[in-house]
Amino acid sequence: MTPAYASMASVGVIGSSVIVIAVLAGLYAGTRRRLARASAELAERERELMAEQARADERTRLAAEMRDVVTHRLNLMVLHAGALRMAARDDGVRQAAEELRTAGCQSLAELRDLVGVLRSGRAARIPDVLPDRLSRLVADSAATGLEITLTEHGDADTVSPAVRRTMYRVVQESLTNVHKHAPGALTEITIHCGPSSVRAVVRNTRPTAAPGLVLAGSGSGLLGLRGRVEMVGGTLTAGPTDDGGFEVDAVLPAFVPT
Repeated sequence: MTPAYASMASVGVIGSSVIVIAVLAGLYAGTRRRLARASAELAERERELMAEQARADERTRLAAEMRDVVTHRLNLMVLHAGALRMAARDDGVRQAAEELRTAGCQSLAELRDLVGVLRSGRAARIPDVLPDRLSRLVADSAATGLEITLTEHGDADTVSPAVRRTMYRVVQESLTNVHKHAPGALTEITIHCGPSSVRAVVRNTRPTAAPGLVLAGSGSGLLGLRGRVEMVGGTLTAGPTDDGGFEVDAVLPAFVPT
């Protein structure tokens, strides 16, 4: 081997070594970056889990407070209504007391479900058969003397469960407001279920009861309802009508991922 050839071979070996070292250094740096990213992701996931645990603890605390305070008051109401039903001599008073007792028992059952929601974080349990559920809701309101009609267009079975639950809450909260603020009013509920959107309109006329019988409210129910509608990508408008009544109009997408 000539000196020139040996020199060229040495240069080649050194060059190859430099390349190998550079490649190894690059691999090492890349591995360190990946490990750093993985470590950061694990830390972020740990923070998310801790935050979720904190929310779960808060739900449990709220559920306990709701159970202790609200359930106690509802039980007292049911007991007093039952006692009034037994003691009353007038048939009308007895019937009203029984209706109050029944409503209280239903509220207790719904409250137990809501407490379970707060404890577990699961979705509120509302049957998927929306027409039947709405019909019962309307019948309960009509039993208290509210004049109400329900008109449905389209097939509610094509609507996703989250939207069905939201529609139900829109009607429920609207009827609650009619009972509180518009006693004696005529109420119309119209449900449109289309291929891409759903619309629920609850409209009542001017209240006919004496002003002293109209209950005051804070308006927080509609604010919460608007937030619930917006969570599924919908919109809600609410306000007085030209004839002195009130209208709630909710438009929601027919399908949302669940």
